[in-house]
Order: sequence, then structure tokens, then C-alpha cells
Amino acid sequence: MTTNLSQAWRHVLRRRWAEVACGALLLLMGFNLLSVIARKNITIDETLIIPSGYYYLNSRTFYIEPDHPPLSKLLAGLPLVFLPLKTPELADLSREPSADQTLIAANRFWTTNRQHFESVFFWARVPMVILTVLLGALVFIFARRLFNVRAAVLAVALFSFEPTILAHGRVVKDIHVAFAYLLFFFALYLYGSTFTLRRACWLGLACGLALVAKYSMVILVPVLLVSFCFFVLRPPSGTERRQLLVHFLFSAFFTLLMLKAAYFFLHQPLIAADIEALVRNDQARSTLLLSALKPSSLFAPPYFLYGVYRTFMHNDLGHSAFLLGAYSDHGWWYYFPAAFALKTTIPFLLITMVSLAWAAFGAIRREVRFLILLAPVGIYAVMAMFASINIGIRHLLPVFPFLFILGGALLDRLLRTRRNHRLAVALVVIVIAACAAEAVRAYPHYIPYMNQFASGRPAWEYLSDSNVEWGDDAGTVAGYLKERGETRVRASFLGGSVLLPLYGVSYIDLLSPPGAPLPETRYVALGASFLNGSTVPGWSEGSGRETKEQQRNFFDDYRNRTPEAVFGGSIYLYRMNE
Repeated sequence: MTTNLSQAWRHVLRRRWAEVACGALLLLMGFNLLSVIARKNITIDETLIIPSGYYYLNSRTFYIEPDHPPLSKLLAGLPLVFLPLKTPELADLSREPSADQTLIAANRFWTTNRQHFESVFFWARVPMVILTVLLGALVFIFARRLFNVRAAVLAVALFSFEPTILAHGRVVKDIHVAFAYLLFFFALYLYGSTFTLRRACWLGLACGLALVAKYSMVILVPVLLVSFCFFVLRPPSGTERRQLLVHFLFSAFFTLLMLKAAYFFLHQPLIAADIEALVRNDQARSTLLLSALKPSSLFAPPYFLYGVYRTFMHNDLGHSAFLLGAYSDHGWWYYFPAAFALKTTIPFLLITMVSLAWAAFGAIRREVRFLILLAPVGIYAVMAMFASINIGIRHLLPVFPFLFILGGALLDRLLRTRRNHRLAVALVVIVIAACAAEAVRAYPHYIPYMNQFASGRPAWEYLSDSNVEWGDDAGTVAGYLKERGETRVRASFLGGSVLLPLYGVSYIDLLSPPGAPLPETRYVALGASFLNGSTVPGWSEGSGRETKEQQRNFFDDYRNRTPEAVFGGSIYLYRMNE
């Protein structure tokens, strides 16, 4: 019996070694992500998205956290349905100013369910861990289709050990966008391989999923349209143009079906507070926008259209950013290349540069598989590089899966060289081992990870915001303070005002309005992006933050001080003179 089982296992390994290797890598990655969410609390963005997901599922409340479409909310909120949570009263919320509604609703949720906050922290992030593992599986499937099983396994290895993926694979924020973006182009590839009605429908569903993942995914609508135009103008042999037009109609129908399903087939109109905010903030276009909203809502839910509008408005207005000592409200075209160079492992960075050049050469020779991978990278990279919101490498996540596939294919190509074969094998082993070593070295502090190009100086001297700090070390800070008998701290770090009180530590905001009481405390806690000043908000006269220069240097006194402790590379704790 034992012999038979052993033989069967060896047979499986011989025939399915690639699937077994892929499964082992992704299983290891999944355990890694779960161990991190057990050690680190949620990020500042999740303090809003998780409650909004709970409200979304329980009361169909669309106007809370309108800056994010439903998918992340649904994923975060689903496990919470099975927890013994209480739903706060929201009847009076619609009368509050639009900008305050999400904050008020989130604070009520955390206050009402304080006794369960650690369970919420853990379970709300589990769906994203599962989705990250599924993304790795999709990378494997796509790479195997385009190249071979060995290239697919190598692509998954690069994926599983990359700190940027490990940082965001447990966060209810961006990894689902990367999954949806890859899924769309995989579905487009499958449809382009075999023009069937079923595949056209799946393509539509994939497009709809991307739309409800992130508002900027509306760029896939013209991609879908242009693709079908190309297919119709140059139909493959045996396929009629009329048939392709029918496929397009079905694809469009299923795109809208997915979009409407994510909003429970409800077309809730904008509440009065959101209309007032729109008119107040965009007087020149508000009449036109509101008049266009009603007919447009026949095809798409009003709050989806409103979210798309808010995304483009945010991009127009810009966002405070920091890069290599420079500040800007509208970013730099080279921000993401620079961030990529600093926040990816050096082996993966080098593999990416070489594989892109190799793929470009292959595309020039009209190798379709390279075009299939380069086009999505080019589309999204161009959009990201000319965007005004430069607050994190996470906004470039949708291109990463394509780069892993190209990297895996390049490593496989090296292994197929007959000349200097041993050297090629050694090089591939070194690349994968170095990537794995970086994942171990950075554990569990993946969010502020930077490679050796940024060694010798604090991460906040290179980048800011979610690149270096996102509030997920608040629990560790609270534990450190409570061990020393401290129950309050003067602080400025992302998410601190919500997270520290949950752990029993009062957060005294160093950025309180002028005249507000600011009692002395033994410790001061500062987030990395507050140290470089990029996230310090402006205020009225007398605050010391009236000008951009004052905001950026508000915490200058702390930059040259030695902190008593640094938590996760993101929060600096200073002991004050007594």
C-alpha cells in the first residue's frame, strides 16, 4: 500500500511538477501574508474601506467612501457578516457635509464594535490574501499559455518573493485591481485566440470586474472597443463581421451586468450633501454634470459615475507628493520609474529591464506573445506616469503581473541556452535565491521596504506616503507605550487618531488647530511621511503651517534627533526631556 502511494506520488510529481511547485510557492506566500496580518494592524485607508464595506452589505449605503468602487468593499465586508458586530445608526448621516460622512460613519463603526476590532482587522483582510494567491495562480496560467510550464513556475517564484506584492497582498486596497487588470487581458487573449460567444461573454464580465475594482479602470472600455474594431476590420478566416458585432454586443451587455450587479442592481441617486459638494467644488461644470447624470445612470449606477468624476477631479487638483528631496502637488512623470527602482528587489529590477528590452525586440519581430504582455504594461504605465497622484508604488501594481511573466520567460530562455548552460543555471538560481532572501530580510515590514540603492539613509528621505508609512504599526507603538505605563502620546502618523484609541492609548494630535489644548507627554510619535513634511496639512494663520515651506519643515526639529524606537521602519518614537 505504502509502495503504491509512493509510486503514485512520484508519478504526479513527474507529470504535474509545475503545478505542485506553483502550489507550494503560493501556499508559502499565503502563510506569509496571514502571519503578517496577525502581527500588524490595518492601514489608514482600511479604517475607512472596511466599515464602508460592512455598511455596503448590511444597509446598501453607497454614499459612504465614494472614492472606491464596490469590489474592495464587498471583499472586506463579506467576512464581517459572520461576526457578532453591531450596525451603528446612520439615519442622520446624510445631513452631514459630504466630506465628513465617511469619517463619521467609520468612527461610529469602530467605536460601536471596539470589543471585536482585532477580529475585524484579521478577517476583513483574509479575502485579499486569498485573491493574492489567486492572482499568482493566474500569473501561472497566463505564463504557461504564452510560454511553457517552467517559465510559469519562475514567474510565480518572482511573484511570491517580491516585497511590493507581499506588502499589498494583505491590504484591502490595490491588489484586487492588479488581479482584475490581468484577468481582463487574459480574457482578451483567450477571445483573440478563439472567437466564440462564450469567450466574448467572459471578456465582458472581466471588463465589468475591472470597472468595479478601481475607477481608473475605465481605460479598459476604450481598449475593449478598439480591440473589437480591430477584430471586425481584420476578421480571422472563417469568422464573419456580423458574428463579431454580435459578440461585441454580448460583451458590452455582460460588462454592464457585472457593473450593475456590484451595486445590487440599485440606482441610488446622489444624496443632497454630495450634490451640494459637487456644485460648490466645481461650479463651472456642475450644471452640465448633473444634467448628464440622469440619462447616463440608465447604463451605470449614479454612484459609479460620481466616483469616476471624483477620481478625475482628484487628479486635476493633485495630491501632495515627495520624491528624492523634492515636493510637488502634481507629481513627476518619472515618479513611478524612480519608485520602482527603489522599492523592488535589485534582481527583479534588473530582470525587468532586460526582459522589457528582450520583449521589445521580440515585438519588433512581430512575436504576438510579447505584444500581448507589452501592451498592458505600456497602457497602464503611460497613464500612471502622467497622473498627478504620486503617493505610492501601489498605484503601479497592475503592471507587476505582466513583468513577472516576462521575467519568468527570460529566466526560462536563459535555462534553454546550450552555450554556458551551467553559468545560466547558476545565474537563475542566484536570482531566485536573492529574491527569496530579500523577502526574508524584509519580513514582516514589507510596506516601507526599499532595496540596497536606498541603504544608508531613512526611507522617508527618498519617498513618502504609503511607500514608507501607512499606519499598520500603530498596535506595536501602543504596546510599547503601555509596557512603560503610558496611556497617551502626542503624535502625527497616518491612521493614529483612529487606531491608537482602539488599543487603549489616547492620540493627542500634534497638528491640532491653533488654540487647541496640547498637553505634554513623555513620548512623541511621528510617521515617516510626516518627518519629511509631505503629509503635513496646511492651516490658518497662527498655526505655523500657513505656507508650503512651513508645512514641509514643521517637524524639522525631529529630523536630526535619535528616536528611542522605530516601529516597522515607519513610526518614530521620541522620548522627550523630563
